[in-house]
Amino acid sequence: MPNIVVVGAGVSGLTTALLLSRNPAYKVTIVAKHMPGDYDIEYTSPWAGANYLPVSNPAGSRWEKNTWPELARLAKDVPEAGIHFQNSVILTRDKDLKATSGQWFNELLSKSPWFKDTVPDFRILPKSELPAEADSGTAFTSVCINTAVYLPYLVSQCLKTGAVFKRAVLAHISDAASLHASGNRADLVVNCTGLLASKLGGVMDKTVIPVRGQIVVVRNDPGVMLTVSGTDDGDDEVCYIMQRAAGGGTVIGGTYQKGNWESQVDPNQALRIMKRAVELCPALTGGKGVEALSVIRHGVGLRPLRLDGVRLEKEIIRETSVVHNYGHGGWGYQASYGCAERAAELVDEALAPRAKL
Repeated sequence: MPNIVVVGAGVSGLTTALLLSRNPAYKVTIVAKHMPGDYDIEYTSPWAGANYLPVSNPAGSRWEKNTWPELARLAKDVPEAGIHFQNSVILTRDKDLKATSGQWFNELLSKSPWFKDTVPDFRILPKSELPAEADSGTAFTSVCINTAVYLPYLVSQCLKTGAVFKRAVLAHISDAASLHASGNRADLVVNCTGLLASKLGGVMDKTVIPVRGQIVVVRNDPGVMLTVSGTDDGDDEVCYIMQRAAGGGTVIGGTYQKGNWESQVDPNQALRIMKRAVELCPALTGGKGVEALSVIRHGVGLRPLRLDGVRLEKEIIRETSVVHNYGHGGWGYQASYGCAERAAELVDEALAPRAKL
């Protein structure tokens, strides 16, 4: 019975561990420096919105496409997961299409995106439904995730299937093999270390960079999930609004600052974020402006972007079999099940008995 160690307890690590632990042939231990309940700049998942707004191009859509059915199932049938359906409106300003935000949202802004047949209720908005600043727009049913509920939910599901959690700080990815709960050396390690893949011995992936996102969480109800293609406040500033499920508050953002490691909140940026949000969605404060926002907290998260694209592959490092699943940038939740399924396939391949000649 193979022993497996999954390194990392963000949404990618937990989802991968859950799928692996559902296989009765595997004994899974999750090893991580940070766990759900922690708030640390190295630990991205708690800071996420999180929602389902696909950004991959058609060729790379597999991971997001394969994740939607599970997120929709959880929203419909598993209230304790902390996910709910929400009407989503995407507004496009033509002047943003070549900006950083427009490039990031390229597929999301399309009038005929690959996901139009994946999500429910996709439609192109008529001019009569567009605000003055928008040139075009679309709407569809999405989901919004309360990360403070969902991450512990994933932990509980892993525990239910017999997985074990251990805290550790690793210097090298191969060190994880000695940390299996059985006391025996692991047969395989799964690397879901996100941003720390850029610093972890044996991986040291210098194509992994932070993309800084600053947010404000408020008590106000916007009534809809809103995203606009860009802002007039800077190439790397964006505007989005989403209400988390189960009383998690409304997340308003944000920024998309590549290569920026700054962990502290910028007060001026926070003010711009709030100002843009109430201008985009006057219903957020009943038309009363920024002063009527009821702030829960300000936050900063570092999206773990891999410039060469998400890494889903297997290799041998210091005689340790390793499967990699990291580098998701800002779409870790909305690709979590698709990527975890592929990681599980790679684990199966790596542990399959080799055919005798």
